[in-house]
Amino acid sequence: MLDFLAVVLVRPKYPENIGASARALMNMGCPNLVLVAPRELDLQRALPMATVQAQHVLESARVHPDLASALADFQYVLGTTARTGGWRKSMQAPEQAARAVLAKAAEGSRVALVFGPEDAGLTNEETVLCHQLVTIPTHAQGTSLNLAQAVLILLYECRKAALDSAPAAEAPGPKACSHAEQEALIANIHQTLAAIDFLPPDNHDYWMIPIRRFLARFTLRRTEFDMLMGVCRQVHWAITGRKKP
Repeated sequence: MLDFLAVVLVRPKYPENIGASARALMNMGCPNLVLVAPRELDLQRALPMATVQAQHVLESARVHPDLASALADFQYVLGTTARTGGWRKSMQAPEQAARAVLAKAAEGSRVALVFGPEDAGLTNEETVLCHQLVTIPTHAQGTSLNLAQAVLILLYECRKAALDSAPAAEAPGPKACSHAEQEALIANIHQTLAAIDFLPPDNHDYWMIPIRRFLARFTLRRTEFDMLMGVCRQVHWAITGRKKP
């Protein structure tokens, strides 16, 4: 039911948590586990927590050296965080995020659900790669969840939303641009805005966050990607011509 969805664990510390997360994927019908630079990938320690039922999820997990390469083939990326404020704005609750995930899936998008390492969570730079952030509401004195617990909660909300809207989830629309293509477009927009002095001179990545969030509202099609890339190219040409002696 959640074949369109992948769980991405970024720099997980403990093999046992990887195994327990694989079990959570199996429980909720999500077969796709992605690991980014795991600190210790010991299947002998992970397998007991995965149990025999989730062994195939664990053994088929894809491993990537960094988050950008892990997300390249996805169209929509949802990041998880316990911290708020600063770079981490416009948070969604799990049930809101699940509805957004199902809406994207109905449009034909492959979705990545990203979890940071147990001790520190995702960095600011990693949250920037996510189209939307979700936080699990917890007691003020107990905001830290076990990694597998957090995975299970988010997948449960996604499965529940899928059960409520199964026909929509089974009717994918035209293919959306991949995460790698979206990042190429954002880099081009960033370069263009800097060239016309739209961005403040310092901390460009921070000032690009609202633009990233704005673009994340839409499912970007290939024709729209080509159009926006062309607009940026024309702006660059115009600026180059204007600056010539």
